[in-house]
Amino acid sequence: MKRLFDMMAALAGLLVLWPVLLVIAMAVRLDSPGPAIHWSRRVGRNNRLFLMPKFRSMRIDTPDVATHLLDDPQQWITPLGRLLRRTSLDEFPQLWSVLIGQMSLVGPRPALFNQDDLVALRTEAGVHRLRPGVTGWAQINGRDDLPIAEKVRFDADYMARRSLVFDIRIILITLRAAVAAKGVSH
Repeated sequence: MKRLFDMMAALAGLLVLWPVLLVIAMAVRLDSPGPAIHWSRRVGRNNRLFLMPKFRSMRIDTPDVATHLLDDPQQWITPLGRLLRRTSLDEFPQLWSVLIGQMSLVGPRPALFNQDDLVALRTEAGVHRLRPGVTGWAQINGRDDLPIAEKVRFDADYMARRSLVFDIRIILITLRAAVAAKGVSH
């Protein structure tokens, strides 16, 4: 049931939002040199790597590490990127990943390929068996402000409680948090 819900919602989202996605893509291209979409190497279900699309919010010469690991994240974020990140509009291309089955609307946020500490803790907790999500229980309970061990605790809690009703609750809370830019530190 979850996969069907994901597919239908992602397809509907892409069909309804394609004009917005096109405008954002053009704005990204005009804002700074480089492609509109950044394909980030992420850890997916069962720790398999996949390429996750996001609207590019950082300069093309940015080191390939988690934003919080950069010495001065602000120097790498583009002017439009600040708005995209604050409003979570940079995440919209992930609807494609949901549609093709690499991601779910709700699940643990996919780790970067080099976040070995997060991947190890998720594997230990069994969370690695879940499809990663565009949003998740940890996302709405702290996002960038949570230490890695606490993110994994929220991910494990989600795994134990997951249901369609819980997913819909998380999606609604995510929409409210995105509008308020809650929990975004860069």
